[in-house]
Amino acid sequence: MRAAAILVSVIFHPLLLTTYLVLVLGIFFPSLLMIAPQNLRVMTAFIFCFTFLLPVVNLIMFRMFGTISSYTLENRAERVIPFVAITLIYLVTAFLFFFKLRFSTNFSFLLLIVSVLVLTAVVLNFFLKISVHALAAWGGVGILLPLNKAIEQPDLLWPTAGAILITGFIMAARLYLNAHTPREILVGSVSGFIIGFLGVVYFF
Repeated sequence: MRAAAILVSVIFHPLLLTTYLVLVLGIFFPSLLMIAPQNLRVMTAFIFCFTFLLPVVNLIMFRMFGTISSYTLENRAERVIPFVAITLIYLVTAFLFFFKLRFSTNFSFLLLIVSVLVLTAVVLNFFLKISVHALAAWGGVGILLPLNKAIEQPDLLWPTAGAILITGFIMAARLYLNAHTPREILVGSVSGFIIGFLGVVYFF
C-alpha cells in the first residue's frame, strides 16, 4: 500500500501538472491552445523540459550544495529557496511565450495561471507547509471544469472526471504517507481550485 502511495505521488508530481494539462487539452480541446496534432508531441516535450526537467535540475543542485536535506522538501524552511527558484523558472517561461515566442495567447494564459499556482505555493509556505500535490491537482481540476462550458461537445467531460478521481487518490496517498495533515491538504486543495477556476473564468 505504501509503495502504491509513493507511486501515485511520483507519477502525479506537481511539476508535471503543466505537461499533463498540455497533453489533455491538446488531445481533447486542440482549438483552445491552437496546437496542431502533429506539433503536440514537440510542444509537450518542450513544456516538459522547462516546467519539469529544469526545476528538477535545480533541486539536484540545491541538494548537492546542501541547501536542502531531502528532495521531498519535508522541512518547511527548506522549501523557500527551491520554491522561489521554481517560481522564477515558471514566470520566465510564461514571459517567453507572452512576449518572445508568441505561440498562442491562450497557451500563454494557461502558463500564467500555472505560474500563479506556483507563486501561491511560495506565499502560503511562509505560513503553513501546504500540500503542493493537492494544490496542483485541484488547480488542474479548477482549470478543466470551466473549460467544459467553453466547448460545444462533451470532449472534456471524461478527462475532467478522471482528473477529479485521480485527485482523490493523490490526497489519499499524501495522507497515507503522513506527508501532510488534513489541514495542509485542505488549504492546498481550496487554494489550487480557486486559482485554477477563477483564472480560466477571467482569461478565457
